Formats: sequence, structure tokens, C-alpha cells
Amino acid sequence: MTAVDTAAALQAYDEQLRRSTEAPVKGATVEWSGPVLRLVGPPDLESSWANAVVASELDESTADAAIAEQVGFFRDLGRPFEWKWHGYDQPADLRDRLSAAGFVPDEQETLVVGEVAEVVAACAGASVPGEVTVRHLRPEHADTEFAAIADQKARVWGGEDFTDLMSVVRAEWEADPDRLLIHVAEARGEIVCAAWVRLHVGTDFASLWGGGTLPEWRRKGIYRALVDRRTREAQERGYRYLQVDASDDSRPILQRLGLHALTETTPYNWSP
Repeated sequence: MTAVDTAAALQAYDEQLRRSTEAPVKGATVEWSGPVLRLVGPPDLESSWANAVVASELDESTADAAIAEQVGFFRDLGRPFEWKWHGYDQPADLRDRLSAAGFVPDEQETLVVGEVAEVVAACAGASVPGEVTVRHLRPEHADTEFAAIADQKARVWGGEDFTDLMSVVRAEWEADPDRLLIHVAEARGEIVCAAWVRLHVGTDFASLWGGGTLPEWRRKGIYRALVDRRTREAQERGYRYLQVDASDDSRPILQRLGLHALTETTPYNWSP
């Protein structure tokens, strides 16, 4: 992807995905509050996974007031929320202002985007060991499998609780399972990796999420195979771009598979 293509892809991402006002789950709202675009989850989804500031149009004269307004809004709801910072956000010291307002930064990520056709070609020949089965989540066993995925994520990330995240993912999946396709890699009776692809209807983008593999099953091609499966699903449905918020661990792999770094991102979390 050339420099011009990269700039065009970032503009498309910002316009089509980041500034979309389409609610991800039933009962949620995505609306502009002055210069801030916020997501408010339905009553039963109160975690920061479902409540967020996703975009803003701020400058040095408006940033502090907008931050205070959103803190007050979510404080009144009694909910934590996330402010997703991107490297091109203004003002330049927005991260410092968020920290001063009580937000705590999570690990930095990198927004990477690639042409779907390029990623499919790079994944050619992806395979897993014979003892590993890669499949879609089974709807008839949804309770068991969502719980198993939450447990698997906790093991990957050092015991962090992923119950709330999987509740949000499940709500989205139940609302439209054809737009959120969930894959698992299973071996010896346990899920060793889980990942999903969001198909953003009306846009050029599909996005990849999840994908962390249990340590003892890494370097066996499982992550690449799940990227391959999900990207082919996006290709079959006519999507042009693939987008990922990549951790430092996954970014080098994704770049080898044809995705390109566009900007840094960091979730800033606030709790009442």
C-alpha cells in the first residue's frame, strides 16, 4: 500500500467506521453530544466495553469542557466508559488532558489496515496441526462456548476478567449473527484460540478482533489460520479493507500478512 493509499485508507476508516452512528447492539445509542461522538450501551451492558467516546472534534479551547461533560454524563449513569484516543486526534495534548481528568490509559495499540485481496494472498497455505480443529462457534452450545472463550482470554491475558466483554460480543452476535462471525480453534477438548470478524454493512471495511492464542499453542500457525478464514469471509462478501486494532504482539504478524500501520490508538478508561 503506497503512502497515498495509506492516507486514503485512514480517511475511509475515520469517515466510515469511527464516525458511524449505527448502534452495534439493540438498545444502544451512538450520538453526537456537541463535538463528541459517544456510544451508550443498553441497560444490561454497563461495562466500558459497551460505553465509550469513539470520536471527537476538539481543540484547545473546547477539550476540557467536553471531557468534563462526558465524565458527568457517565457518572450520572453510574457507568465506566472508554475514550478511544487516536494519534491524529486534537488537541495535541488530549492524552494529558484525559489523564488529568482521571482517565487511566490501557496498553497502546496500532491501527493497521490492509486490502482484503492482499491479505488473502499473503495467507495462502495457512494451516494448523492435525490435532487442531478450526470452526465457527456452535449456536446450540452458545452458553458453554462463550464461557469457554472468556476463560481462554483470561488465560492469555494473565487472569483479567473477560466476562463483560463476551457479554457485549454475545449481544452483538445474537442481534445479527451474519455480521459477527466467531471462530474458535479447539485442541484436546479445549478452546486454544478464539477470534471474530465484524462485517460493517454499508462500508468498505471488515474488522478483526480477538485472536490471542494460549502460550503452549503459539507458533503453530493458528493465529494466521484464523486471520485467513476471517479475511476470506470478508472477501466473499465484497469488502475491500481489513482493519485491526493490533497489540504489540500481533502487529508484526499482521504486517507480514499485508496490513499497514496507520496510527497509534490507546483506550483511556474512566470509572465512577
